[in-house]
Amino acid sequence: MTAAGKLSVVAIMVFIATISSSVSADPDMLQDVCVADLKNAVKMNGFACKASFSASDFFFAGLAMPMPTNNILGSTVTPANVMQIPGLNTLGVSMARIDFGPGGLNPPHTHPRATEIIFVLYGELDVGFITTANVLVSMTIKQGDVFTFPKGLVHFQINNGKGPAAAIAAFNSQNPGVQAIAATLFAAMPPVSDSVLSKAFQISYQEVDEIKSKLGGKP
Repeated sequence: MTAAGKLSVVAIMVFIATISSSVSADPDMLQDVCVADLKNAVKMNGFACKASFSASDFFFAGLAMPMPTNNILGSTVTPANVMQIPGLNTLGVSMARIDFGPGGLNPPHTHPRATEIIFVLYGELDVGFITTANVLVSMTIKQGDVFTFPKGLVHFQINNGKGPAAAIAAFNSQNPGVQAIAATLFAAMPPVSDSVLSKAFQISYQEVDEIKSKLGGKP
C-alpha cells in the first residue's frame, strides 16, 4: 500500500471513530477521563476509575498487522475495546480488526450494546444483516467501502474472494459485547437442552449433539 493509501486509511479510521463517539450508546461521561481499573473488584456499569494513569492507558498497537486466519472459520477478530485500552472507559467508542482468509467467515452474531460500522482495508466481503421482520439486507463491499450494521441485529461478513481480506470496525460503545449465534446456542454452559435445540431447529438429538461437539459444547 502506498503512503497516500495508508494516510487515507488512517483518516477514514479517525472519521469512523469520531462518528461513533458522537452518537455513543453508553452513558455520558462526567469527567475528562476515567481510565478503567480492570483489577478493581467493585461491579458497576462500566469500570471504576484508576487513581492515576499514563499515555499507555490510551494506546493499543494490536490493529496494525494482520492476524493468522488458520482456524475453522478462516477469520480472526482483534478487539480494541476497554479491555485492551483502559482509557476508553466512559468514552463510548471502540474498534476491532477482522482478518479473513479466502472463504473466511465472521459468523452470524450480534452486538447487544452497539451499532457497528466497518471500513474495508483490502479485499472484498459479502456482508449483511437480518431485520426483526426477517428481511436480509446484504451486498458486496470492496476496498475503501463502508457498511453499517444496526445495533442488536444479527449480521455477518464472509470473504468469497480468492485472496485475503481485512476490515476495520468501529462501535459506539466502549464494550459492544458479542454473541455468536451458533456458539451461544450450542456451546452455552450449562448447556441448552437438546430438546430445546432439536425443536427450535427441527433437527434430531443426534444432530444437536454433533453440532455441540464441533463447537466445544457438551451434550
